[in-house]
Amino acid sequence: MQPLILLHCFRFVGLSFLVPGVVSPELPTTWAFPAAYGDLIAAVLALLAVVVLKSGLGIALVWVFNLWGSADLLYAFCQGNQVGLEPGQLGAAYFIVTVLVPLLLITHGLAFRLLLQPDGSETSRRSTSG
Repeated sequence: MQPLILLHCFRFVGLSFLVPGVVSPELPTTWAFPAAYGDLIAAVLALLAVVVLKSGLGIALVWVFNLWGSADLLYAFCQGNQVGLEPGQLGAAYFIVTVLVPLLLITHGLAFRLLLQPDGSETSRRSTSG
């Protein structure tokens, strides 16, 4: 579980959606702000989950992180369609949507799979200690 969560500790990169010059001035702020701060919250939750993973609170925090992180990505996707997000508006941050988001969605799916196994909490504890 730990390697899956560690990747999400770098979701602060989503804050680049707020940096002038990195993204187009035409990037809708109604999309950029929730996407950027949702990623930041997911990164903080991932860091906390990694720190307490071996404790009793660890699995609960992994659930919170995984639910928030997945919902954030799906919300950004739906919101992008609603506001009419166009590829040129992302500027240099296009790599986030084209490279990182698919990888993040896959790791969220893998984390859900581990969490939903009948011995999910025991499996994740063994994977962090071994």
